[in-house]
Amino acid sequence: MHAATFFDGEGWRDGILELVDGRMLLRNATPAHDLPRLDGVIVGGFTDHHVHLQLVDHALLHSSTLARVVDLGANPAVVAALSAKMRAAENTCANSSGARETSADPCGANEASESTFSGAFLAPHGRRGPHETPHRAAHPVAVEFAGAFLTPVGGYPSDRDWAPAGSFREVADTAAAGAAVAEMANAGASCIKVASNADAGPVFTDDLCRAILDAASARGLPVVVHAQGSGEAQRVARLGAARLAHAPFTERLDDAEIAVHAASVAWVSTIAIHDGDALATAVDNVLRFHAAGGTVLYGTDMGNGPTPVGLNANELAALRDAGITGAPLLRTLAPQDPRDPASVLLRLPGTDAEPTLARPLTSADLKA
Repeated sequence: MHAATFFDGEGWRDGILELVDGRMLLRNATPAHDLPRLDGVIVGGFTDHHVHLQLVDHALLHSSTLARVVDLGANPAVVAALSAKMRAAENTCANSSGARETSADPCGANEASESTFSGAFLAPHGRRGPHETPHRAAHPVAVEFAGAFLTPVGGYPSDRDWAPAGSFREVADTAAAGAAVAEMANAGASCIKVASNADAGPVFTDDLCRAILDAASARGLPVVVHAQGSGEAQRVARLGAARLAHAPFTERLDDAEIAVHAASVAWVSTIAIHDGDALATAVDNVLRFHAAGGTVLYGTDMGNGPTPVGLNANELAALRDAGITGAPLLRTLAPQDPRDPASVLLRLPGTDAEPTLARPLTSADLKA
């Protein structure tokens, strides 16, 4: 039993860490003064809010520090099956303490991906770096998903070679909008993805966009929009989108527009996929959005070029460039609550440590 400092989703606090039936568990209790203290601090497994699992070797996630991912564009049948498979692996990972500390691979972390597809979404991009060094310890990964992109007839990404078969639905009218939303909801989607890319083809009219938003709302599903092109981020916010799949990078939003977004729309960062003017614009927008109290969520567009299948150091550096550091940076990663017995527990060297230094906590940490 050890005293431990942990991140509860908002800030740092103290608790008690103990080994119970071979599992590391954190209790929300005040430790005695004479209890030995864990060297370092504990956080729950991280979240990437924008991935494309059909475009990467998703099995590598089991040995990363990500414990949850949100797929924002895939064949709904494929990603639903993958989500179920990774959930089925959860009991094996969680109940096999040796799997967390040896080279055993009960979660399939060393398997070849069943559906790997390489491509670029917004190419060309810059700021590429080395992949996250994989850890040998396997852990469960929760997969949430939107299913297919909903796009106008001929809209993005219907003409893209990288788009896997079945990963988009061309929506021509209100009836098709309702059917597409129902299909994704029935597949198990936790959100709906809309493409509103005026730089790459047609976008929905206001009325048809509202029809999708209404259909999604009736199912209790938020709508995440890929907004690209002059005025698109502002338009979809006005129409009621809950989240942008990318921090705005097409143009600089003025302070009044930033204030509107900060009050009503969350932004998934994906800053590091850009270079040049788009990168500078995204950083400036996020800097002011965060300062205005807007919600920024860590997301990488994993699969967009040679991105790491794990935590992306380039994205974290871009977020820091946008003024997000310390506890606010950890909050963008939406770590699991480490007090939840189902959470993946990670160890950091200290409260100010770079998140890429996190590694899975093991019983050996209590013997040091």
